[in-house]
Amino acid sequence: MRREVRVKGYALFAVLTALVATSCGDRLGRKRVLIQHRGSDTLLNVAQAWAEAYKTVNPDVAVAVTGGGSGTGISSIINGTGDIASASRKMTAQELEAARRNGSDPVEFMVGHDAIAVFLHPDNPLNSFTFEQLAQIYGEGGGIERWSDLGVEVPGCDSGEIVRVSRQNNSGTYVYFKETVLGRGRDYRLGSRDMHGSKDVVTLVSKTPCAIGYSSLVFASSQVKMPCIAKDDTSPCIVPSRATAIDGSHPIARPLLLYARDHPVGAVKQYLDWILSDAGQCIARQKGYAPVLSVECP
Repeated sequence: MRREVRVKGYALFAVLTALVATSCGDRLGRKRVLIQHRGSDTLLNVAQAWAEAYKTVNPDVAVAVTGGGSGTGISSIINGTGDIASASRKMTAQELEAARRNGSDPVEFMVGHDAIAVFLHPDNPLNSFTFEQLAQIYGEGGGIERWSDLGVEVPGCDSGEIVRVSRQNNSGTYVYFKETVLGRGRDYRLGSRDMHGSKDVVTLVSKTPCAIGYSSLVFASSQVKMPCIAKDDTSPCIVPSRATAIDGSHPIARPLLLYARDHPVGAVKQYLDWILSDAGQCIARQKGYAPVLSVECP
């Protein structure tokens, strides 16, 4: 029978689950540390690669990786069910306060750079967008609904209607695109096809001549095209790339973040230190992300 002992309004078993990582045993009876790493779908590929590679660095530590979006990861930091959260946006002041009310003090680590790319079907003749054009397509009250509004006809898009492909609202990419491109205080218009993951955005756009979508550059493929993006008519139009993400010239460049639930110690600190080492950053580069360090990789 489990007995709950209240400590400052919390059950002792809840406090214990909020300790850094969890110990568990393998089939041979050896103690292993389990780190729960949850969050951003943008970072899911590299998070899984880090976890897999770390098995050879420290076999006594297992890292369980799950996606679900930046909001899901941040919630796990707030409620104490996760040790590390991946996020493609910063925690808000309200989220930080909620975590502190629950006894945590989240610490942020920048682990890479990213660019949000706009994706079109390869047959779409458009090669550039401004923020205002994208806001008129995606934003509430926007006036661009058909490709003819932008002066083009898209082969295979018989209706001429723009099919807007977006992310679900627990996505950091969704939030960052909204704040950066649509502008603070402006919401998305209704009627978009909201995809669970970035890969799903690219897949749908590649099969839909009428479509436009956005997600991390990491998910680009030869099945879609990426137009250049300009803040306005007088700004340079920049093609998303690893280089333009690193130097910040791409207008929708952003940092990629990990949050530890508290100032990391023990296995969590060692794991984060390794992610920020040459070995961890080379894995990020190999997966298509722009590393935060200047590294030479084999």
